[in-house]
Amino acid sequence: MLKKYKIGFDIWGIIVFLIIMIPNFIWFAVPAPNDILRTESVTVVIDAIGSICQVLMICALCVFINPERKKLNFTKIIIAMICCCVTYFVSWLFYYWGITNAVVILGLTIPSCMAFLFFAIDRKNHISIVPISIFTICHFIYGVVNYII
Repeated sequence: MLKKYKIGFDIWGIIVFLIIMIPNFIWFAVPAPNDILRTESVTVVIDAIGSICQVLMICALCVFINPERKKLNFTKIIIAMICCCVTYFVSWLFYYWGITNAVVILGLTIPSCMAFLFFAIDRKNHISIVPISIFTICHFIYGVVNYII
């Protein structure tokens, strides 16, 4: 499988990551009202696995390049990725408006992960799908266990 890839740097991988992280950077600097996300997590082991997979995911998206990929373009997959980003940003707006229900928590959890997955699929970066999938599962468990149930 690794024979299909070359090692390099995909600037779009880091750009997608930074765009998706914009609300997180804001949240680190400016706490939201009713900021339940700053409470102590009860899923410490899941969080650690998720964090490791998040780093692996970003590294894989930026370092492994499939020469068979096409030029980045507005395909249906990239449009789906953009829709996921917009959904994620809107969820952050609701969170900053003080709404912390299950829909908002899931909006802070799933769309960002799906955006990474769509990006990986578009870039034909199948190596990154494994850490993205594990990160998504861990992120979902974190959100549901800590803030929904």
